[in-house]
Amino acid sequence: MNYLKTVVIVFFCSIFSSTTLAQKHPSLMLTEAQLPEIRTGVQQYPLLQTSYEALKAEAELALKSPLNVPVPTDGGGGITHEQHKRNYINILNCGVAYQISQDKKYATYVRDILLNYASQYQKWPLHPKRKPNHPAGKIFWQGLNDCVWQVYVIQGYDLVYDALTAKEREQIEQNLFMPILKFLTVDSYETFNKIHNHGTWNVAAVGMTGYVLNQPDYVEMAIKGSKKDSKTGYLAQINQLFSPDGYYMEGPYYQRYALLPFILFAKAIHNYQPQLNIFAYRDRLLAKAINTSLQLTYTNGVLFPFNDAIKDKTYESIELVYGLNLAYADIKEENHLLDIAQKQKKVIVSDAGLKVAKAIAAGKTEPFKYQSQWIRDGGNGNEGGVGVLRAGDHKDQQALVFKAASQGMGHGHFDRLNILYYDNNAEVFIDYGAARFINIESKRGGHYLPENTSWAKQTVAHNTLVVDEISHYQAKEELGEKQHPELLYFSNQPQLQVVSAKETHAYADVDLYRTTALVKLPELHKALLIDVYRANSANNHQYDLPFWYNGHLVNSSFKINAITDNLRALGKANGYQHIWKTAENTLDTQGGFITILNNERFYTTHFTSGEALVVKQMAIGANDPEMSLFPGKGFMLSQAAAKNQTFVSVTEAHGGVDPINETITAAGSGISNLSLISSDDKQTQISFKLKGKTYNYTINYQDKDNYIIIK
Repeated sequence: MNYLKTVVIVFFCSIFSSTTLAQKHPSLMLTEAQLPEIRTGVQQYPLLQTSYEALKAEAELALKSPLNVPVPTDGGGGITHEQHKRNYINILNCGVAYQISQDKKYATYVRDILLNYASQYQKWPLHPKRKPNHPAGKIFWQGLNDCVWQVYVIQGYDLVYDALTAKEREQIEQNLFMPILKFLTVDSYETFNKIHNHGTWNVAAVGMTGYVLNQPDYVEMAIKGSKKDSKTGYLAQINQLFSPDGYYMEGPYYQRYALLPFILFAKAIHNYQPQLNIFAYRDRLLAKAINTSLQLTYTNGVLFPFNDAIKDKTYESIELVYGLNLAYADIKEENHLLDIAQKQKKVIVSDAGLKVAKAIAAGKTEPFKYQSQWIRDGGNGNEGGVGVLRAGDHKDQQALVFKAASQGMGHGHFDRLNILYYDNNAEVFIDYGAARFINIESKRGGHYLPENTSWAKQTVAHNTLVVDEISHYQAKEELGEKQHPELLYFSNQPQLQVVSAKETHAYADVDLYRTTALVKLPELHKALLIDVYRANSANNHQYDLPFWYNGHLVNSSFKINAITDNLRALGKANGYQHIWKTAENTLDTQGGFITILNNERFYTTHFTSGEALVVKQMAIGANDPEMSLFPGKGFMLSQAAAKNQTFVSVTEAHGGVDPINETITAAGSGISNLSLISSDDKQTQISFKLKGKTYNYTINYQDKDNYIIIK
């Protein structure tokens, strides 16, 4: 931890230790002072009104359903698991409905279900479906879910606190919440002090409960760790899990998930102890984290799915609704956030949601400002990062994502220098994401599948280079955590956006360099994706560069002879065992091209290496006895034996298909004669023709002032 962070923590905690906690209810997301305006706002501001009506409808359903607090028996997605999830959502919804409507029936529901939990909780052992060597819960199969339950439930309790008798509060607090605090801090000591999203949910649950129950000792532990030395706890997690740019090291999917406890606890700190100025902590780090989460989405709202990620998760998820509302209301009023709020189609029924809905109703919305940027990774911002390049407007934007970040702990994949490419509201070059059917109990209990390790995390499952059919860092997390890629160059000039990085530790004797760019040329409406991948070694190796894509192969510069029967796996291990080889072609030194039709647009990728190449067509699905893998297609550029190897590709988006009128435009690429002129440690030179004009593209690896020249 650097000196500045140490000073900030010491100052923060010295203020904390001398402060008495305020005790008003409610005081978490929805506060007593704002209640009159919120009650009026649900009648005046459309987005707040529809959000409240949806919440109230859910609360009404809860009241009409029998009270059900089952003994926990099922794993993720099972009957009791889902019932306890419904219960915590119902408790919060009914608490909000009570405060807005002032109808005591909602408070009665919360009282009755919490008294039921209080009568049973201490009798429950650790969950029977807990996994060996995995932090267990009592209500759920893993302790993480118990923390999530408590984060929601304590908010509901805070909302109905004044509607309960002193005796009812004592029963609930002494028989449910105090035992839960002990379970989360003592019985789950390791998780409570872990720098990880499980630890974040734990400290948020403990800290928020400590505030509501007026237990400052638990609040202090949540903020500073069990030993109150600031080596663990909430502030340490902010310092270690986020970069100065607000990037969370586990990747966008888990950034979204972990963001909720960070901001909920921050809001509680802000409300109970505003003098701590938590939203200004570490140069407004939480605001940056919320903005970075939104910047790590495509214009259709989908989060970029690298590392462990469930595909199709969007910024409509409740975590980012909370995050955006708080970012706007409590940190800084940036009107471009309102654009996303309108697309989310909901706000929190809270102080923050009121402010967002009011601003939208006043016509303050501006278009969201998607940016091309280099987002640093690591607590000090020096552990690689993620490059995002964007071209075009929101309706038809190209986005190129370049992953040169740290390992990302246990949820990280072995995909250094991986790229993803989006255009026309669709994935073009794709990432598989995680192999998991979350909460689908019939698929391995909803947990990560074995194929997450054998396929999804392996290097060949991504659009990056594989050496000798072995994954980066031998697919060992402990090795990957020790090293990170290094940024060589970044430029976000509108006509020439470039990100270049190197990875020199993924293999013992191979250095990897990748420079990828979106280049806007006057002859084309869309930017070209120009990608140069170099591998340097003193020894011969097999080099494979896969490109996984969505769409249909419709053209190529060579005749593809598909294997029509007796398919065989591409290899035996490291992910290759899950790939069917569907065709193989050997090309001459001129290389070739492949054209894909995806979402009614053509994408032609020209490729060369200056030497003869083998191009393999691939399909996902080999050695999949439980049929767990999603189908997918790709092509692989392969060199069987070389010391130094450079792969060059240029991808052009062009033309389209109108299936209604059965018309085709610009089905052929305007690029031709792609050639690798030279490539060494100092420089790579390529050339290509575009509609009759020759372009020369040069990368000067040792000249930052003239890193890329195209003319």
